Amino acid sequence: MANTYTQLYLQFVFSPRGRANLIPQMHKEELHKYTTGIIQKRKHKLLAVNFMPDHVHIFVGYNPSQSVPDLLRDIKSNTTNFINDRKWLPGRYLWQEGYGAFSYSRSHIISVRLNPVDFQLVTI
Repeated sequence: MANTYTQLYLQFVFSPRGRANLIPQMHKEELHKYTTGIIQKRKHKLLAVNFMPDHVHIFVGYNPSQSVPDLLRDIKSNTTNFINDRKWLPGRYLWQEGYGAFSYSRSHIISVRLNPVDFQLVTI
């Protein structure tokens, strides 16, 4: 085959260290925009994102040119620095190690994006 074609849709879920309620909701939109930039720069397509106080959901059209661990490392390290540089929290903000990654078929994109538990009030 002369070209490579993929259709991969992945949802990632991860939490602050200790699953504490540390994600600042007053800065949620700013975090959404910053995370969008990280994902787009790495040539993935952001389908939905939602920063909850104690965890994050990110749903992407995944480009396999970057490994899942590398993508999550980039998102976590960059958002950690973003939060810490702005001093939104007392002390140093950290994500917990690990993450959940879940795959979906193309036919499930709309239902995943509209899931009120994971992606309420998200418009990308």
